[in-house]
Amino acid sequence: MDRRNFIKAGSLTAAALISPFYTPVKAQDRKLKIGLIGSGWYGMVITNAAFKSGGIEVIGVCDVDTDHLNKATDEIETLQGSRPEGFKNYQELIGMKGLEAVLIATPPHWHALQFIAACEKGVHIYCEKPLAYDVNEGLSMVKAAEKAGNIVQIGFQRRQSKAFQKAGELIRNGEAGNIHQIDARIHYNPVLQDTTIQPPPDSLDWDAWCGPAPKLEYRPNIGHMAWRLEKEYGNGHLVDWGIHHIDIIRKIMDYDMPSGFRSTGGLMVLKDKITTPDTLTAIMHFDQAQVTWEHRLWGSGSLNTRYNNGIFFYGDRATLFADDRNVLIMPSGRDQEMKSMDIPTEGMQENHLSDFLNAVRKKDKNLISCSVEDAFKSTATVQLAMISYYTGSEIKWDKQNLRITGSKEAAKLMARKYREGYKRPEI
Repeated sequence: MDRRNFIKAGSLTAAALISPFYTPVKAQDRKLKIGLIGSGWYGMVITNAAFKSGGIEVIGVCDVDTDHLNKATDEIETLQGSRPEGFKNYQELIGMKGLEAVLIATPPHWHALQFIAACEKGVHIYCEKPLAYDVNEGLSMVKAAEKAGNIVQIGFQRRQSKAFQKAGELIRNGEAGNIHQIDARIHYNPVLQDTTIQPPPDSLDWDAWCGPAPKLEYRPNIGHMAWRLEKEYGNGHLVDWGIHHIDIIRKIMDYDMPSGFRSTGGLMVLKDKITTPDTLTAIMHFDQAQVTWEHRLWGSGSLNTRYNNGIFFYGDRATLFADDRNVLIMPSGRDQEMKSMDIPTEGMQENHLSDFLNAVRKKDKNLISCSVEDAFKSTATVQLAMISYYTGSEIKWDKQNLRITGSKEAAKLMARKYREGYKRPEI
């Protein structure tokens, strides 16, 4: 089976398969037993979203930072009245008797190993984005989920935005005409932590936190919450935050993956503070239209700051701009007036978790909002754009065989070497 059919087969499985795992007859009347892997800030964000959805009991929590672990178990005990068991090793949590689903909220360099281990135990999975750290890890995760037949939801919660859904409706109805170009951006000024090399906090096992990724000397600016702009752990602003816009573009426009990439930029202002570009323009050649991403992590961004975070869809009948809660549409032609729609969405995170939990209860994969196969395409898109940046070259992507062509140097970046003591999953 070639790689294209491998992904296609997984997509068909996700759409049609009913999970084979045992669920009691009165599944709607009992609480799902779930575990949390990675209990820091965002781990508790999605855990609280799951509690708001209702019908869950957290029976286990895993973290390599004892401070995070203790605070999370205390908070969860207060919320549900029973104390979850705490673990440092995720394998022990995944092996818990009665565990039905896990929430994975670790940094992306840990996603593949934890996700695949959960698949091998037949556990349902809610995993934060990006799907994986590198392209080949993502392929391995798709394969593992296909084999397991478990229910998987990836954390692209902006698919729940009513504003983006309205933008999609307008585009499909022809309000903007034919879309020939799409531009997305998120300009912002990050608040950076201390860059001084120092011992990690006593509560943190830094070696375990780094896991299969390179073990860099600790400084707060690459650790908890700050890893997103570090190349070895988060891979930068496009992969961390911009990926939401690339995913929602694919969703709205029903795009597959680009066939070519050209990214330029650099460290213009934040050199020696971060290791990924503070200035980036990435051009992605989809079959239907060109998509351009840009960010600046300095200055004021656009002259009108309301356009610092969002997506422009350029059509021959109108230009449409959308963000999390707004849609603006400007018809082409003289003396036209722009129409502005304020469309907030309450509880995007809660709604996304609810889709997952309902799918698990009903054993119905059709209820999820973002399958692992679709998440792979959005994640690989931004990863390939970053490979173009790192190599300073145009990347050609073979969508049939899911590989980079014409550049051995670029192809090597589809899978980085794991640190000693860790084994890369097979594709």
